[in-house]
Formats: sequence, structure tokens, C-alpha cells
Amino acid sequence: MSKVLIPFAEGVEEIELITVIDVLRRADVEVCAASLDGAPVLGRSKITLQADAALEQVMHDAWDMIVLPGGLPNAFLLRDDANVKAVVNRLREERKLIAAICAAPMALAAYGLTAGKRVTSYPSCQAEMESLQPSSVYVDETVVEDDFLVTSRGPGTAMAFSLHLLGKLCGQKKAEEIRQSMVA
Repeated sequence: MSKVLIPFAEGVEEIELITVIDVLRRADVEVCAASLDGAPVLGRSKITLQADAALEQVMHDAWDMIVLPGGLPNAFLLRDDANVKAVVNRLREERKLIAAICAAPMALAAYGLTAGKRVTSYPSCQAEMESLQPSSVYVDETVVEDDFLVTSRGPGTAMAFSLHLLGKLCGQKKAEEIRQSMVA
């Protein structure tokens, strides 16, 4: 069974977090939604979200993928968190999948992961993405995959992003089965 870590913090874009968790769990993927300190988090739309664990408790576990949801200040808090950076860099070294949506790809750019890669993000983050990693190729597509990185645009692309991630973990047949069952 695949294992996915999703760290999140204050201001997380709820639809991006919950859609990924929901879609992956429908396919029996083990998902751990870890807040930075294990406490409940108030999301962008003022929805309180309960964490499965504190990031520090699970960061050293074996993960097949890490997903960074967007929303502010969540994306900046993830970018600036030493534990998030450590897990992302470890998974990069292990050649595991690293995904981010909305404003969160800025964290990957700040970590140097987007250099020379095709990427996307929330439209207003484009200039920052290009400034952080001038060698990256910014594209205006719903979901962009380049090597071990998968990025997406924002709340409206959360379902396509989630199904793409599911396809990477469980195969396109399973992703299509889940898509059809959800009438997506």
C-alpha cells in the first residue's frame, strides 16, 4: 500500500487538502495529514481541520509521496518549516514523488527543486516562482508533471490534481475507476 504525507498549517486551502485526502483514501492509499505541531488548524475558509499527527512524529517514516497544499499563510509556513524542508529533501534524494498545488509550489522553488523543471502554480505566484528559479519553465496547465515533481494551479484544479496523483501511485485504471465512481 502506498503511503502519502500531507503537511499543513494555518490558512491551508481546505479544498486542496481534503480533495487529495479523500481521493487517495478512496483507493486505500494510506494518507497522513500532519499539522506542524499536531494541533487542529484553522483553514482559509475558517474550517477547523484535525490533524492525524504532528509532522515531527511522522517525518522519518517511509513515504511514497509528499503533497503540499496551498493557501496562505500555509504555503509560507510550510516553506519556512525545517521539518517540511527536511522531508521534501529526503524524498527528493530517494526519488519519491513530490507534489504541490496553488501557492505551495513556491516552497519547492525556494528549496531549489524546480530548477530546470516544468512547473505551474496559482497564477499570482508565477513571478515569484520565476524569480526563485529562473531556469524553471513556468506553464499555464492544470497539472504539470516533470520527473519527480507534480504541480497544479489552485482550488479549481484540486480534483484533477488528486486524480493525477492517484494515477501515479495506483495506476491509471484505478484513477479512472475512482473518477467514475465520483462522477468527476
